[in-house]
Amino acid sequence: MNKIAILFLVCTFVFIGCRPSQNVSRIDASQQTDLSGKWNDTDARLVAQEMIPDALTKPWLKSFKDKNGNSPVVIVGRVRNESMEHIDTEVFTKEMERAFVNSGEITLVASQDERRDLRDERMDQQRWSSVETTKQLAMETGADYMLIGNINSIVDEAIDRRTLAVFYTVNLELINVETNQKVWIGNKKIKKLIERRNYRG
Repeated sequence: MNKIAILFLVCTFVFIGCRPSQNVSRIDASQQTDLSGKWNDTDARLVAQEMIPDALTKPWLKSFKDKNGNSPVVIVGRVRNESMEHIDTEVFTKEMERAFVNSGEITLVASQDERRDLRDERMDQQRWSSVETTKQLAMETGADYMLIGNINSIVDEAIDRRTLAVFYTVNLELINVETNQKVWIGNKKIKKLIERRNYRG
């Protein structure tokens, strides 16, 4: 019986010792971390850092203000991911929204999904809220421009598959909602060289 108990303990320790372990540490959110070579937070940050000042300093903004005497109203539409990997485009579009609002130069309105929730809330208020606090219907601010865009990628891989280059191009456009006129086009290119060590194809 003792031998069985000892064998059981030995097997338990061996099993525990063979289990994978990991170490987690906190790092600065702005620190570059490239683990897989795929699109990551650093790429999204680079896009936002280049697109935001470009959008806020190009002639379309001053032209609108000179003509209308107020800030343009912008809505963020769909930024399509046409690359070969999963990319959450909202990571950098939210950064752009924040910059637009905080600049005081652009008025931002809720997106299509956000408006759906807000409209449900307003309809709910018509029935359940007091007359003094009920928000009116059909009082939304219409957008002057919509921000849309896409992400594409090209992968060039060596024959032995040990080295590959990945090229990303991000295109964003501001389009006049009424006339379909494109008033601003932004583009950011990112290229990565990935070298796989001890790779077995």
